Order: sequence, then C-alpha cells, then structure tokens
Amino acid sequence: MIKWKDEYSIGVEKIDLQHKHLFEIANRIYETLKNQFYIDKYDKILEILKELEEYTIYHFKEEEDYMKEIGYENYFLHKIEHQKFINKLKETDLEKIDFNQDGYLLDLLNFISDWLVNHILKDDKAINSAE
Repeated sequence: MIKWKDEYSIGVEKIDLQHKHLFEIANRIYETLKNQFYIDKYDKILEILKELEEYTIYHFKEEEDYMKEIGYENYFLHKIEHQKFINKLKETDLEKIDFNQDGYLLDLLNFISDWLVNHILKDDKAINSAE
C-alpha cells in the first residue's frame, strides 16, 4: 500500500489532486493483489489497467498544459517521460498476465509506486520551483 505524503505536493492544487487519484489507483492494485476472494483476477486487472491508462493520459495532458502555461523550460523532456510511462502500459502482454496474475500485479504495483514517487519528487517538483 502506498500513502500520499505532504512532501509529494507540488503546490498546484489541481495537479496534487490528480496525483492523489493516481495513488488511489495504485492502492486498488494492492487491494486486488491481496484479495484472496478473487479466484481469477484477470478482469479486475484489465479494469485497473484501463483506468490507469485513461487517467494518466488525462493527467499528463493537464500537467503538460500547465507546464506550457508557465513556460516551463524542461517541458519536452518531461513530456518524453510521460510518454514512456504510457508506452509501458500499452505494451502490456495481456496473455502473460493470465498465467501469473499476482506476479503481474506485484510488478505493476512496484513500477507505479516507484514511478509515482520518483517522478513527483524529482520531475514534478521541479515544475513549480522553476516558476
């Protein structure tokens, strides 16, 4: 389970709220992984992946629009990092998920947790400090 900490706030309410929602999605991944009542988690995994992809596309656009609005000089580098994230989600081999659902959930949880924390603390915090 990953928890939002005040240190993750970049000081832009709209973006901070969106980041919190991404943490909520990550926690649904954790809950799905730990839920012993789901015999087959495949449909739940697809549902989470779809929401994660759709929401990150929405969030990244909002964040990129904000960067353009304030004239953030590292906009293009930041946008590339966003695209790499989306590409990783889109490259998911759905057949492999079915053979090791818990393993996939654990890998996805680790990827998202690491990415969120590192990206927010390193890249996103730099946006507002550059203003």
